[in-house]
Amino acid sequence: MDRRQFLQTAVAATALTREALAARNPRPNVLFILADDMGYGDLSCYGRPDYKTPVLDTMAREGMKFMDNYASAPVCTPTRTAFHSGRYAQRLEVGLREPLTDGNNDIGIPENHPTIAAQMQKNGYETILIGKWHLGNVEKFGPNRHGFDEFYGINGSGADYFTHKNTVGKVDLYENLVPSKDEGYLTDLFTDRAIKVLTRKHVKPFFLSLQYNAPHWPWDGPEDKNANHDAPGHMQAGGSQVAYGAMMRRMDQGIGRVLRALKTAKLERNTLVVFTSDNGGERYSYNWPFSFQKMNLWEGGLRVPAIARWPGVIPANRTSHQACATIDWTATFLGITGAKADTAYPLDGVDLTSVLTGGAEFDRTLFFRMTGMGACRSGKWKYLAEGGNEHLFDLSVDPGEKGDLKVIHTEIFTGLKSQYEKWNAQMLPIPTAAAGAGKDKAKGKGKGK
Repeated sequence: MDRRQFLQTAVAATALTREALAARNPRPNVLFILADDMGYGDLSCYGRPDYKTPVLDTMAREGMKFMDNYASAPVCTPTRTAFHSGRYAQRLEVGLREPLTDGNNDIGIPENHPTIAAQMQKNGYETILIGKWHLGNVEKFGPNRHGFDEFYGINGSGADYFTHKNTVGKVDLYENLVPSKDEGYLTDLFTDRAIKVLTRKHVKPFFLSLQYNAPHWPWDGPEDKNANHDAPGHMQAGGSQVAYGAMMRRMDQGIGRVLRALKTAKLERNTLVVFTSDNGGERYSYNWPFSFQKMNLWEGGLRVPAIARWPGVIPANRTSHQACATIDWTATFLGITGAKADTAYPLDGVDLTSVLTGGAEFDRTLFFRMTGMGACRSGKWKYLAEGGNEHLFDLSVDPGEKGDLKVIHTEIFTGLKSQYEKWNAQMLPIPTAAAGAGKDKAKGKGKGK
């Protein structure tokens, strides 16, 4: 069976699985939980040695743990662009920001661009975003303009957990379009709001996107309220392994409260819950066995945990080596809920429903790009270009990307490089320094697939 036949078979299997699911679980709910800057090994079930994450460890035992899951980019804005659009971030101007700065009021998701929330809203779903947006700092680029019925969270890149100020000193906590005066630790505020949403009466199925800013800097744990939060450099300086562990444990505990609320509301058997991260870890992350971290296309910057749980649908205590990325979760959520992608903006992601329900894993070619870097993974092979150097790695035996095989496997290297270059030619070009500070002049390119 060649690649095309195999993919056709996988698509057919997904369609059959979807039909069976629709009969058993009409209009399921979706709870998508996204951590921020959490590395591959930052959960104890993925290897973290110095603290425990019992809630997410239990979720992994109750569902499926993905070992080859990737963020669509090694930094916040492009990955979030990819998730909300279901398309490679490099098709949109905002997706070229690495990341979008808090002082930029000129760029965001275009008002007419379809999003996962807008498509699910059209399909009769209640849509709620709690937490971090980071796809536009003004109203016309905000979540309420892009399909979310409700928004409670921060618009920008990061905010102090206690003062709620962003990197330009502005308080960035909103209730829809109105600044919120709520006080408290952001992780707890987001958890509390999610519980409030889950425990109220629902007349429609819901899509709840709970996007924590933890464990993103500033590295303050829940007991660090009395620190000098306005000190110069506080946002991105300091921190410690102890503080990082406290941040992770608090998020894990919060997710436990959210999952208990889901169960109390008798919704868990009709709700797909997925947990993952927006990119690889940063200063205090544990990325073993991978190399490098956030902002790099090496595995440490891209590969992140993913756990999916749906009692009675996803087999318990399963481990998957299916290669997948953020854009595939978008396609999966649209698929299981019966929502349709806009035909003018076809998805780049692949529906993972068949894998989630115990079906065969399938080949998945993934592409990544950052300024000065490019990468392509297909099967066990990865092509990586960085700073004028090119590499070929066999991830099945060398996940740390230590042994360059491009001279030994020249044909594979040339083939993957060609695939990457063909893909890259379909994307918006990387902006020059001048264009990056203003507006991209190549708007519109990359609309189709």
